[in-house]
Amino acid sequence: MKSVFDFNAYSPQEIAARVESIGVTKANLAWLPLFMLALLAGAFIGLGAMSFVLVKADASLSFAVTQWFGGLVFSLGLILVVIAGAELFTGNNLLVMAWADKKITTAQLLRNWGIVFLGNGIGALGLALLLLFAEQGNANGGAVAKTYIDIAQAKINLSMSSAFFKGILCNVLVCMAIWMAMAGRSVIDKIAAIVLPIAAFVAAGFEHSIANLFFIPMAMLLQRFTGQSEPLIGLNDMLQNLIPVTAGNIVGGGFFVAFVYYVIYLRATR
Repeated sequence: MKSVFDFNAYSPQEIAARVESIGVTKANLAWLPLFMLALLAGAFIGLGAMSFVLVKADASLSFAVTQWFGGLVFSLGLILVVIAGAELFTGNNLLVMAWADKKITTAQLLRNWGIVFLGNGIGALGLALLLLFAEQGNANGGAVAKTYIDIAQAKINLSMSSAFFKGILCNVLVCMAIWMAMAGRSVIDKIAAIVLPIAAFVAAGFEHSIANLFFIPMAMLLQRFTGQSEPLIGLNDMLQNLIPVTAGNIVGGGFFVAFVYYVIYLRATR
């Protein structure tokens, strides 16, 4: 009998095996290439976030158009990560699948997450500095700089519970985008799988820890070096957002995607 999956895409069970195998490879990468790939991913996500801000800064657009079109251009970040190759903390929450199957140790899992998170943050900050020096905030009569600050202020004023649950919902969609991209065999397949889940999380206002490592430092830089509005955003404000968002991202990607699919497709075969 012909399988329903007899077409040019990997089946969900094949995706699970691929995600696990790639997770083992990622966990065993030497620290230098892992860190350099993480730098790239932080900058790539920052480019997506920058693209979103350019849309958001146009006050002539309606809310729905701003959110959805902004989400579509934000997807540039994950497209660059997946197609060009980079190591993204939120995507690497899928390593939980290999960990749950005892293919990697807890130490390997935490090592990967630690190096990648640090590299992502430095990459995002590096892009923010380049954009500051390029005076990109002056675009649209300074509306771009104001938009960065408004976005950051909204993020740091979230309650911890809201930030946590927005982080969960965000990384469910991010990891599902990566999961579905793993089904594709061509660049076009992968891009098509990525765009809508990413656009959906951005349009809904969910929280992505690595994007926030670009948004909030960019706003802090603009406030301090271009005389933008008070009150100044501080390091404690950023941590108040990042801690619950990062925890939510881990739960969303690590449990609701990686562990759930491990139980469905890998644990059942043991």
